[in-house]
Amino acid sequence: MAEVRTVVITGASRGLGFASAVRLYNEGWRVVAAMRSPDQGVALLRDATGADHDDGRLVGVRLDLMNEESIAAAAEQIEALVGAPHALVHNAGIASIGMSEELDRDLWSSMLATHLTGPVALTKALLPVMRAAGRGRIVLVSSAGGVRGQPGIAAYSAAKGALERWGESMATEISPFGLGVTVLVAGAYDTDIIDDRAPGYPDYRIWDGPYSPIHHTMDVRGHFAMRFARPPTAFTDGLVKALNDRAPFRRRSAGPDAAMLMVFNRVLPSAAMHHMARAVMGIPRHGALRSDAPQLTTPQRLMVRAMGSLPPPVMNRLIVLATWLAPNRSSSPSAANGLGQQAQRTERQG
Repeated sequence: MAEVRTVVITGASRGLGFASAVRLYNEGWRVVAAMRSPDQGVALLRDATGADHDDGRLVGVRLDLMNEESIAAAAEQIEALVGAPHALVHNAGIASIGMSEELDRDLWSSMLATHLTGPVALTKALLPVMRAAGRGRIVLVSSAGGVRGQPGIAAYSAAKGALERWGESMATEISPFGLGVTVLVAGAYDTDIIDDRAPGYPDYRIWDGPYSPIHHTMDVRGHFAMRFARPPTAFTDGLVKALNDRAPFRRRSAGPDAAMLMVFNRVLPSAAMHHMARAVMGIPRHGALRSDAPQLTTPQRLMVRAMGSLPPPVMNRLIVLATWLAPNRSSSPSAANGLGQQAQRTERQG
């Protein structure tokens, strides 16, 4: 009988973590669902999977990544329950919105604790038993903000970027012991972490402050883009591939938008990426908001607007190129072209 593989998933009470826990349980994994409120979260997972209360393949562990004692206790419990896990998925995350100047220091601390120092501490506690077992995969769930710094989410981007750099370093360190690391860059998925209108969402925007024009433009474009976010279940396809990686280090995408960004970031110069982000989000040109800045002429305004809305044929070609050139591509050119045609039809309907 084949050995049942064990996976630890942080942030398993909602969103991508919840969908991942359900998918892996249904595929035969033993799932350790780590979350701040396991009594409530595991009950929801049992309802979603049909697992019995005494099913040893679905267990919950209390974990607060901003609390050192909670991390130490969770690591001890995980080792007592399953020994050395076959995989550790760092999925837990928080988000916020606001310009760098508007964010307070406490938010930066919470963001780094959740996305970096907390995962580092949990991994450090579990590495001895994983090294002794001589196998294991550590999956770091990143996002577009980790690939390239994004405006309006500076703290989140910085934390995800740091997570990726840590993963690259750690992969080289633990590879001789038979362990590997995958950075999984997630695209836009329909979870509450991207919904700034959800109750309690940490919104630091000052709507009547100096960044007011940028906030209003980004708000409109951001909510329009959310309409095309994929369901969390779609993310699990990428996670399954990441868990099956055998290379010491791998960076892969989950979603066509993430694949496209990774290709652009690899082939375009930094200045081009900067101007692309600015145009897409509708941010004014350099110096435009200075008190003495000259006003744009009508042709200039039209040019800026055109840069922010690529025509469907161009977007179609970009999607085909990104899907085919992505590092973890599994589609043929014809399949990629089909994806592009689907995107073009969606654009026409919109």
